[in-house]
Amino acid sequence: MKTNELEKGVCFSLAESITYETNTITSHVLLKKITGSVMLFSMDIGKILNENVSPFDTFLQAIEGYGEIVMNSKTILMAAGNAIIIPAHTRYSLKATDRFKMITIVIKSGYEEIS
Repeated sequence: MKTNELEKGVCFSLAESITYETNTITSHVLLKKITGSVMLFSMDIGKILNENVSPFDTFLQAIEGYGEIVMNSKTILMAAGNAIIIPAHTRYSLKATDRFKMITIVIKSGYEEIS
């Protein structure tokens, strides 16, 4: 997993910030803080992100290509521009049905300010 925060205050292209590698899944950490993380993934066609579960809600947005999320035994098709919030403690897996790029954002609960 590549960790290299981008320069703040500079415009960039999400899709161009990560490349495909043959027969693999590549990840790139854009931001990682105690309160959450922002990550990019690229997946070659047919690659599977094995079942995962997070203690926090996960926002996932497809940037390029097509993928399938299996969540609670339901298959959800994802295409560039589509987004989904995966609830905390929910098991899910993801398969690239084409070359696929996505961004995930996790904001850890329990750090909110009380007003």
